[in-house]
Amino acid sequence: MTENQPQPAATEPNPLLTEPELIAPATALTPHPPKGRRAAATFIFFTVTLDMLALGMIAPVLPRLIEGFLHGDTSSAAKMLGLFGTVFAVMQFFCSPIIGSLSDRFGRRPVVLLSNFGLGLDYLLMAWAPALSWLFLGRVISGITSSSIPTAMAYMADVTPRERRAAAFGMLNAAFGIGFVLGPAVGGLLGNINPRLPFWVAGGLSLINGLYGLFVLPESLSQQNRSPFSWARANPVGSVSLFRRHTGMITIATVLLLGYIAQQSLMNVYVIYAGYRYHWSVGTVGYSLATIGVCTAIYGALLVKPIVAKLGERGAMTIGLIGGAIGYSMFGLSRTGMLFWLGIPFLNMMSFTWPAAQSLLSRLTSPSEQGQLQGAINSLRGIAGLVGPGLFTYIFSKSISTGIHIPGTPFFTAAAMLLVSLLLAQRAARQPQAA
Repeated sequence: MTENQPQPAATEPNPLLTEPELIAPATALTPHPPKGRRAAATFIFFTVTLDMLALGMIAPVLPRLIEGFLHGDTSSAAKMLGLFGTVFAVMQFFCSPIIGSLSDRFGRRPVVLLSNFGLGLDYLLMAWAPALSWLFLGRVISGITSSSIPTAMAYMADVTPRERRAAAFGMLNAAFGIGFVLGPAVGGLLGNINPRLPFWVAGGLSLINGLYGLFVLPESLSQQNRSPFSWARANPVGSVSLFRRHTGMITIATVLLLGYIAQQSLMNVYVIYAGYRYHWSVGTVGYSLATIGVCTAIYGALLVKPIVAKLGERGAMTIGLIGGAIGYSMFGLSRTGMLFWLGIPFLNMMSFTWPAAQSLLSRLTSPSEQGQLQGAINSLRGIAGLVGPGLFTYIFSKSISTGIHIPGTPFFTAAAMLLVSLLLAQRAARQPQAA
């Protein structure tokens, strides 16, 4: 090499990538961050926060609105509410990989912005809905438009160096926690004024956020890293097949799936379990759920980055699964509400597992497939949303109605799933990855 030739830039070895199993294909190593990355990343963070806030805001008032259309028939309203939830999960399952693949083809910016505007208009449709059928249609559309969250995740992978992706995904998990805490509280306050008001506010926030994004959100996916759209990859089965391309990916994906299913125990039996076993009031249940959301936000925003820096993604995933299994076990064993409260900080250690696992999968995926990857991950959430409700409500029903009275069985089941996940995670760590 002559003295006139440019010298290659020196690079420091990344301590998180010294193990062969964490080395990804060369094409997955270099994101193409756009100009104004900080403003763009902030916009994505607020987009996810507002999406979760909007979903949380309508949660307390949707049952009342449905019941009003059914003239106060609570039994029919409960059945219809279950149908609404199932349809939303089905839309997420089928549409997440499609939208993720579209972002791989056309870029992240148009998909994220169209989703913001679509979700905003959809909430306005539901706020106006003159009949139950219109409200149902709005819920179907919201299941489609909120499927853009995988694209937001893919955007963060595009603009974040590989060694910082776990921390970036941790911040997005913090956004989930913030929305989880504030949404129901704001929705409840607005719903006391008018049950349709939370829909109007949610729609307005989404539209304002979309307008703001028009000015601050650059495209993150370069032309050379885009891939043609293919229905073979965009359907849920085809998108999940991405996990089979590299050794260990299917194992990590299974860890996520089991964790998502275990999480359904919280979403579906938490409230009825606390009322049955501890006789908690609605207010106490609300405070405990808010505590879970606050812990999620704190862990995601403040602890994921140092934990991953100290232990690596594999270590963070492991400690999260151990903490989650302990937390679920404490929920199931607790004879008093005090032990239940003490289990919350342990349970929220799962906040380390989600971003660590996503970061590992992201490293093993090329830039042109990040949207497909995040769509596939969201399809796993969709599968959990279809399987979990019936599974855990059935387990709880049987656990309190048979001769062996063990009301904590749903949480023991969730803990067992995480222990299986822990074994799978250790297996994944021993598997060499494709270079």
